[in-house]
Amino acid sequence: MSELDDLFRQDAAASSSFRTTEPSFDKEAWVQKKQELRQWTYDTIDATTLSVMQNGEAFQQYLDVQSRFDRYSVANALLILAQRPNATRIADFDTWKEQGVFIRRKETGFYILEPGETYQKQDGSTGISYNPKKMFDIAQTTAALKREEPAFPDDRARIKALIDLAPVPIGIGDALPSVKHAFYQPEPKNITIRRGLEAGDIFRALAQELTHAELDRGDGRYNRSDNEFVAYSASYMLCRQFGVATDTFRFDRAPEKWNGLEPQQVRAELTLMKEAFQQTSQRMNRNLSQQRQPKRSDPVR
Repeated sequence: MSELDDLFRQDAAASSSFRTTEPSFDKEAWVQKKQELRQWTYDTIDATTLSVMQNGEAFQQYLDVQSRFDRYSVANALLILAQRPNATRIADFDTWKEQGVFIRRKETGFYILEPGETYQKQDGSTGISYNPKKMFDIAQTTAALKREEPAFPDDRARIKALIDLAPVPIGIGDALPSVKHAFYQPEPKNITIRRGLEAGDIFRALAQELTHAELDRGDGRYNRSDNEFVAYSASYMLCRQFGVATDTFRFDRAPEKWNGLEPQQVRAELTLMKEAFQQTSQRMNRNLSQQRQPKRSDPVR
């Protein structure tokens, strides 16, 4: 026997010792931790909803977050508001890595919910389970120093995008109440805007009235007063997303709107606002994308 054989026996013994001390995977503990984290996200959504209901400033901050993350659900916008209210662009660890971007040291992530598996409810309908997903904002990454300020369209391009393919005709008129810059009428389904307005006033007024037009189902039962707050809030989010001044908006009386409602009912209202805002936002972005495309020149003949 070689006098070196004992080296391999020692290595084998050390390896065996290491394997016996390595902790085994505890599936039950892992499942429990995931359930606790999921419950924490649900509790955080409810707590943040209550904050938004009770405080006009908190509600305005929610609108700011939702305007930046229009493709995210109300629940996820509330989670972002609670954990990272100044976030501007978020992704999980792997997505950032695929883009050649890395999370900076000592940065901690935050959680949103993503759809998981479907399941059958007791009433026979299909439900979707949601799982917490850790995310990181661009400010927490190595891309933070390269971040550029958003480039907003000019006034003409912005207003053109707002009125392009509008759901109802828009005309100029002078017979409007003094407090109104624009007004949607369910009958005959059109919008009248005051002549000679500044660009910011045009956008703010039309954004609100176009939301009314989007909300009107055309069944003759549209109630403007019932939807005034939704249209006002959607207009604010459109202004925030497209770089229009919002200093004239006031939300200090917003808590009165939620009086007597449960958090789930409030989230349903917030979803209505978000969907109305998103519909106009998507239409505008499509138009702005077309405006940015270079025009084809006719071939030389």
